[in-house]
Amino acid sequence: MSHERISDDHRIMGGVPCAAGAQIRVTTVARSMVNGLTTDEILAKYPQLAREDTQACLACAAGAVDVRELPAQADAARIHELLAESFHSPA
Repeated sequence: MSHERISDDHRIMGGVPCAAGAQIRVTTVARSMVNGLTTDEILAKYPQLAREDTQACLACAAGAVDVRELPAQADAARIHELLAESFHSPA
């Protein structure tokens, strides 16, 4: 993990990315925001978090999408192209 406020140590929560020292999962913070909670509401709900932790969690979640999901979508699109080509190519 590139951000010092996020931990993905396999000995802590099985390596699930979480706020370092708080053991609050990145996805918990991101989903809370998606569900309409403000940063202040998240901090009230999880007092072990700092404001910088919530920002780091969002940055981590965004980075995960960039790294994992977008290449997978591109790979899926290429697979579909290859399948289409294989159905249309002469035998």
